[in-house]
Amino acid sequence: MDRRRFLGSAAMALAGPALAFPAAGKPLKLIVGYPAGGGTDLQARLLAQYLGTELGVPALVDNRPGAGTMIGAVETAKAPPDGQTVMYTPASTLTQLPQTLQAVRYDPLRDFTPVAQCALGPTVLVLQSSIPATNLRELIAYAKKNPGKLNYVSQGVGTSADVLGQMLARQGGIDIVHVPYKGANDVAKDFIAGRVHLQFASSSAATQLARSGQVRLLGIVSPRRSELFPSLPTMTELGISGMDMDTSLGLIGPAGMPAEVVDKLSEAARRVMALPHLREEFRASGVEPRWASAADFSAVIRESHAAWGRLLASIGFQKQ
Repeated sequence: MDRRRFLGSAAMALAGPALAFPAAGKPLKLIVGYPAGGGTDLQARLLAQYLGTELGVPALVDNRPGAGTMIGAVETAKAPPDGQTVMYTPASTLTQLPQTLQAVRYDPLRDFTPVAQCALGPTVLVLQSSIPATNLRELIAYAKKNPGKLNYVSQGVGTSADVLGQMLARQGGIDIVHVPYKGANDVAKDFIAGRVHLQFASSSAATQLARSGQVRLLGIVSPRRSELFPSLPTMTELGISGMDMDTSLGLIGPAGMPAEVVDKLSEAARRVMALPHLREEFRASGVEPRWASAADFSAVIRESHAAWGRLLASIGFQKQ
């Protein structure tokens, strides 16, 4: 069956009646802080399609890429708190960026309303296959023999990939050069071409890069091994401390959303994330489907915010 027809017919098959929504007929907008075409964008489009059906309203994705999701977060924070605008984003938008970038002009714990966690996606250490190393120990040995010749990439100074790269360099005692990019698509192209060497990539990006056959996956940033990459050790197992944070992805809205609206959106997300075919699509895009309520997602965000604070203090990181 054609994929579009499959998704459309599956959306109509959602169990139970559509939930009432405060502004019936007004579109539900899902902001995404990345360009169209990546794993996070795909997940958001699936969510928009099924949430729209579940809630009985039109739904659309609004891509606001740039500044490591900060642009999209600002748009979300400014939206009316009526539940019609939410953002699908990694929790790092609230937990890490405000602690590393001076340019962030929102309060991560006061300017937003957590709605629901939808997935977990561990960060993955990815190595370009032209580098003669098959594991982290060999990579560190190679880097020590070739100081300053390896680079690591990120989507900007102060983003998660930059901070994790600095941690790896410090704990591994190696000299590697940071190369910031503006977009994930350019990173992927240069990675596959061999122009860049190392990246702490999202699980979605790592899944896509692995399909190229031009990279090696060395380890994951997570407190436990992942069902997505069961053979990959955690960075803690590999001897790098402090890289034991979960990476949650979920829905957030502006501050001040009424509790009943949050509950309806969270319940709709729960129903949608229980669909077997959607769960398969999420796994294929590189994340583990994992719903959590608004209260639990809020707790995850606060705990992760504190963990990033401890990590940044441990390496003496100064806001950029």
